[in-house]
Amino acid sequence: MTDKKLEGRVALVTGASRGIGYFTALELAKAGAHVIACARTTGGLEELDDAIQAAGGSATLTPFDLNDMKAIDALGGAIHERWGKLDVLVANAGILGVISPLGHVEAKTFEKVMAINVTATWRLMRSVEPLLNASDAGRALILSSAAVHKCKPFWGPYSASKAAVEALARTWAAEKVNSPIRINAIDPGATRTAMRALAMPGEDPDTLPHPSTVAQAILPLAYPELTETGKLYLAREKRFVDYRMPE
Repeated sequence: MTDKKLEGRVALVTGASRGIGYFTALELAKAGAHVIACARTTGGLEELDDAIQAAGGSATLTPFDLNDMKAIDALGGAIHERWGKLDVLVANAGILGVISPLGHVEAKTFEKVMAINVTATWRLMRSVEPLLNASDAGRALILSSAAVHKCKPFWGPYSASKAAVEALARTWAAEKVNSPIRINAIDPGATRTAMRALAMPGEDPDTLPHPSTVAQAILPLAYPELTETGKLYLAREKRFVDYRMPE
């Protein structure tokens, strides 16, 4: 049974209706946090709520599309009115776009990937920062990808968007380094998710870790005792990578 290290704390998880977001929300709830679960798919959120209640936890379901930038801006105010703070942010939601040569990617596809993966993430950070400031140990877990550093052919829009997300996380962490807030990017590694199946249709999903395994690996990044910030966490290896270069 998971220790209740997050008892009395409030956590927000985007993309919580399936995959890594779903199981991270469940792990946070098992650890005692009240989970604000955000996603487009109401059915997936309801399934999550059932699982959280079965585990003895509690959740608030918040269905909305990250394309709705005004809804993201309003989210912080809604959380403030009800809880007055936010202890944990898990910015997990994102889209793949297309696997295609850069010159063949349609402008509307590229712009949608950037809007969901980058702009929405930034607006989410901006919306909840005052709430994290109100926590005694605010934690932000920003989902990234190995695609940032591999820059494989045909993965251009997704790789570029996640590189921007990592830059946002690092910058935010540097800005908040003298506060109780700790902010880290996470590379979950290849995981058995719907996005992975879309990107790699010929791959045997049974050869990949289940998203619940990733969720269990990243849960400690939400704990108040965490000290690391501004780093990349490799979930498969359960270790941090320091971005700082030798002077």
